[in-house]
Amino acid sequence: MTIPLSRRTVLRGLGAAVALPWLEAMGPVASWAADAKPSTTPAPNRLAFLYVPNGKNMVDWTPKAEGAGYELPNILEPLKALKDEFLVLTGLTADKARANGDGGGDHARALSAFLTGCQARKTDGTDIRAGISIDQVAAARLANLTRLPSLEIGTEHGAMAGNCDSGYSCVYSSTMAWRSATQPLPKEVNPKLVFERLFGATDANKARREVDRKSILDFVRDDSKDLSTKLGGSDKRKLDEYFTSIRDIEGRIERAAKLPPLEAPKGAKPTGIPATYQDHIRLMCDLMVLAFQADITRVCTFVLANEGSNKPYPFISVSEGHHDLSHHGNDPRKKLKIRDINRFHTTQLAYLLTKLKSIKEGDGTLLDHSMIAYGSGNSDGNAHNHDDLPILLAGRGCGTIKPGRHLKFAKETPLNNLWVSMLDRLNVKVAALGDSTGGLTKLNG
Repeated sequence: MTIPLSRRTVLRGLGAAVALPWLEAMGPVASWAADAKPSTTPAPNRLAFLYVPNGKNMVDWTPKAEGAGYELPNILEPLKALKDEFLVLTGLTADKARANGDGGGDHARALSAFLTGCQARKTDGTDIRAGISIDQVAAARLANLTRLPSLEIGTEHGAMAGNCDSGYSCVYSSTMAWRSATQPLPKEVNPKLVFERLFGATDANKARREVDRKSILDFVRDDSKDLSTKLGGSDKRKLDEYFTSIRDIEGRIERAAKLPPLEAPKGAKPTGIPATYQDHIRLMCDLMVLAFQADITRVCTFVLANEGSNKPYPFISVSEGHHDLSHHGNDPRKKLKIRDINRFHTTQLAYLLTKLKSIKEGDGTLLDHSMIAYGSGNSDGNAHNHDDLPILLAGRGCGTIKPGRHLKFAKETPLNNLWVSMLDRLNVKVAALGDSTGGLTKLNG
């Protein structure tokens, strides 16, 4: 016979702590279907933001038709199997990424304004200023429900000081999350450190595990055995799958630390970061999924590459730097290479969404119980324009979003109107956020 468990049950042992995914023994998760009877344990709604730099080749991003009958353009083709799981949103604008009298610096402003809707102060000194970002508004309201208020991750280091873009501090072009107007939250790019943050290892226990080469699961073995006797067959399988995911990530982190580095730009490669960019992105995606699955946090930001990044992509036969190519001057050959970079990024998005969709939770999946926003604060990188941004929103937000469509909004509709609408679906009510003027009305059909 199964014994009821608290949703906050954690396995502990020798300083390690492993949060658990939702199990049937914790009680039913409420379905978000319109005809479902309400439950006292609603499925948590997650929020994630994925950022890609330098805009898109917009001709190959923007669907020609509106509604559900649109055809996927080239850049979105990797998402074909997931077409019913996301919205393509056209017409949204990040006005505060524009100069508005401040001159050059579109890359710095693109990222700093993306989640804040605020004009960054043009400075390369310590007097930085932007605005609170949507993720941190959500994190502040949900902090008492999870172990971590939010998770900030990326794949590319970025300086937190110095001049990186026409007189703007480097912090603006490398940081997505802002706790307040003057407090940027640096991202973590080392998967090993992200994993340790999720599971709260102390320095002493980290050292012991590394010396013994043990999994974190070895330190909670007794607690997990005791728990297993209280679970039914379905929960035991789910717990086994969850533990297998943890061991897989641990193994990949360990292997990444041992692999010889590939030829790369100058500078030391941090220990624990995979040798290939795709492996790095996917490992970070897996960590995000793990954090959502165990309800360690419900809010995550992921900067796939810093704004203005000049990373080359030789593994897809693009040896030139991304930023250099984004200033294509309408050269067809350069635009094709930009398209290939853009397509590479949506291929990684497809990996994340497929992973979220594969994990069952109550009557739905993790993807059903999430809102995953993906896009850039630049539209056409050659023009440095910030209107008609490339934005995609995946997931059903616990039944509050109807995906599978291409939606067009009126010209100059603030991007922050989307963020306000997403906060509303978390029951986080705000009068305004940055330059928002209200919510979006088409998201739920």
